[in-house]
Amino acid sequence: MKTYILLIILATGLWVKEVKAQSSLQQANRQYEMMAYSKAIDLYEQALKGGLTDSTKLNTLIKLGNSYRQIRDTQNAERVYRLVVGEGTIPSTAQANSYLYYAQALASNGKYDEAKDAYERYNQLQQDDIRGKEFNKLYTDVNKLSKNRASYTVESLDNINTNRAEFSPTYYKKGLVFVSARNEGLNVKRVYSWNQTAFLDLYEIPDLSVINSKKTSKLGGSTLVNKTERVKGVYLLGSDEYTSPTANDSHIPGNYRSANVNGTTTAPLKNAVIESQNMGKSINSKYHEGPVAFFKDGKRILFTRNNYLNGKYKTSKDGINKLKLYSAESANGNWKDLKELPFNSDEYSVGHPALSKDDKLLYFVSDMPGGFGGTDLYVSKYDGANWSTPINLGPAVNSSGNEMFPFVDAQGNLYFSSDGHAGLGGLDIFYAKLIEGVMAKKPRNLGTPINSAKDDFGLITDAERTSGFFSSNRRQGGHDDDLFRFERTGPLNPCQDIIVNVIDAETKMPLANAVVEMAGKSESDTEVKTGQTDKNGSIRLCLDPENDFVFKTTYEGYVGNSVDFVAKDLDITEVIKLDIPLTKIKVKPKTFTLRGLVTTQKDRKPISGVKVLLRNECDDSVQEAVTDANGTYLFEVPSGCDYTIEALKDNLGTMGSKVKGGETSEANITMFEKGDVIKIENIYYDLDKSNIRTDASAELNKLVEVMNKYPKMKIEFGSHTDSRSSAKYNKTLSTKRAKAAVAYIVNQGISSKRIIAAGYGESKLVNKCKDGAPCTEEEHQQNRRTEIKILSL
Repeated sequence: MKTYILLIILATGLWVKEVKAQSSLQQANRQYEMMAYSKAIDLYEQALKGGLTDSTKLNTLIKLGNSYRQIRDTQNAERVYRLVVGEGTIPSTAQANSYLYYAQALASNGKYDEAKDAYERYNQLQQDDIRGKEFNKLYTDVNKLSKNRASYTVESLDNINTNRAEFSPTYYKKGLVFVSARNEGLNVKRVYSWNQTAFLDLYEIPDLSVINSKKTSKLGGSTLVNKTERVKGVYLLGSDEYTSPTANDSHIPGNYRSANVNGTTTAPLKNAVIESQNMGKSINSKYHEGPVAFFKDGKRILFTRNNYLNGKYKTSKDGINKLKLYSAESANGNWKDLKELPFNSDEYSVGHPALSKDDKLLYFVSDMPGGFGGTDLYVSKYDGANWSTPINLGPAVNSSGNEMFPFVDAQGNLYFSSDGHAGLGGLDIFYAKLIEGVMAKKPRNLGTPINSAKDDFGLITDAERTSGFFSSNRRQGGHDDDLFRFERTGPLNPCQDIIVNVIDAETKMPLANAVVEMAGKSESDTEVKTGQTDKNGSIRLCLDPENDFVFKTTYEGYVGNSVDFVAKDLDITEVIKLDIPLTKIKVKPKTFTLRGLVTTQKDRKPISGVKVLLRNECDDSVQEAVTDANGTYLFEVPSGCDYTIEALKDNLGTMGSKVKGGETSEANITMFEKGDVIKIENIYYDLDKSNIRTDASAELNKLVEVMNKYPKMKIEFGSHTDSRSSAKYNKTLSTKRAKAAVAYIVNQGISSKRIIAAGYGESKLVNKCKDGAPCTEEEHQQNRRTEIKILSL
């Protein structure tokens, strides 16, 4: 009885536990649908502790992992996605993205070997997504993104940064404007339900000298010192009364930055010693204000904000408040005349503005339909009054992932952040040259120390990238975004690795100890450097990626070679291979003298001024000669090769000739003209037959070649018989033979209009074999012949 009661109690306890788990799960799903990810996380974790069925557990883990991913908690995202992929078979293609998110979390946590394996598994399921291949390739040797590490010094702006988000700096007049969730000086803290942090506002530092005069912290350097005294000089770009959060706050392109994963909204500022100034009530609203751009006169602004203007809060058809771009003008120290840009929409987000130096091109981010996936970069032209229809910057820049935070320097070069192009983890900063402002060349990853395993974004700099600012969440492991400053002390870009292979042009075998001279082609770099190939015929060099070069290679017994190499626009993370073939110096071959006489066919008279072409059948080379007054020509040619001879002169033709190398020293040529009769040897017929024999077809093929060589030539094809049988019979037989030969030629592609068939029977015997004369079979066969008469040439 006691045992029975104990079982009842245990069963009741399990039932209560399951009920609580289901209740937590239902609440979690509601928070998840409202994108209140911080609240959803706590409820999902409670539900998982209560015990769930296998299918429910897998879907819950997937949502929990996505929630951690949205608030940039990569450590917990890795933990959860490890459980998801460990469950075995992923049930759907959509959920197969868990492998992608798992790989991304691993990379953001610096675990590149494991990330490489996860990308391989993702690529097996999503072969159309090239991210799997690109990241897998990079993580085979991630150190190639550290080639230029020594060129940059990076420092955290600890006199600006707080324990809230600071990111996306923008130059403004003599100072800086940035985005922050610090809410300085406000008693009421309105929070964003996505990650339970304060909404974002714009802040201004009017004078950069305030930053430069204060001590900053080098990356990975000194521990921060607590300071309570704050230096005046950084101001909030607008105070505002904050209201309680709505049930459905904005979905930001690329997921706006998180500032505090613990959900605390009243924590003290971290160690900032410079105060910031709000940009003004007209700019900063009760919702998000994000990245901003200023026209060069400083009197006009473009800024990112939730879909909220003149007190009206709008959502898309699915109930999401999107981002829009707004413009405003400065008047008497205030920002007025707020307007929407014409390509905004309630149905998709538009934000992150950046202007070209001349204010004529606006670059921005959007998830509008027709992109390449995630968020893409677009450009719109401005004529001073109107904005053109946005143009997508194309697949060179935009990927299946998210591209955002564009910036264009004074030379028109584009900087942007992406998690779709292969990088170190999270968002990496990339650089691309623009063509006429709207087309981009292949982007380059800036590598360490600008980029890290965490999110790096919002870079601004000068035309030579000598110094600048950017934002990153590297210091707090993804929990916070901070502002950083960088200075370049070394080369602008890492050098381009190249392996030069010197090979035998014919055998493709490597040539060891070949001398390689390299010289830059720019005026600033013409120094000649010399090296030798190793035992594998190779030499490894590292070149300036912004220069062009010429390689001159020499090797004993070979003809030297010179090759131009263009380093610009190559992928500096890859090792380029350049093969330089060298041709052996050939020993002068033995030669012989080939002479010949060119004569007419009719009377054998020599012909002067005939161009004679001699083609070497070994290498297809051609020599030319012209006959002298005696009709003779002469060539000095290598032995051991066969030759073909052709003769050219107006109104004359020739059947050509063949020469065996070394066996023949004389090759005479006869040329025919209109009215001449050409004898074609060996076109014979069997007794009483008109069909073309095999030996005859070979000769007829030669005639086809001649008629192809002289496309206007017309002929009479005359066929003859021996004297046996009656004259009438022989006439009929020869006509049949002539027509059979003509039919054969026509079948080879020669027009029938160019050939007349004539049968002469026994009327033109070539020997004594008339009727009744005793003759051998060979003598009779001589009369069974074919002759070609030239009708026109």
